[in-house]
Amino acid sequence: MAKIRITLVKSPIGYSQDQRDTVRSLGLRKMWRSVEREDNPSVRGMVHKVRHLVRVEEVEEGGEQ
Repeated sequence: MAKIRITLVKSPIGYSQDQRDTVRSLGLRKMWRSVEREDNPSVRGMVHKVRHLVRVEEVEEGGEQ
């Protein structure tokens, strides 16, 4: 399954608690840190909710043997 890299590019301070909780549930703790998650509808929904705070890139899977 494809993966996406999610990077926190803007601080969630000053946004609703629900949006801050979504950022935390994605695994993002500090600015400019990235996490890789499976590309599925639930993760895409969370990303859509905080799309103004994150940057999303598709990760190529070329290193598997």
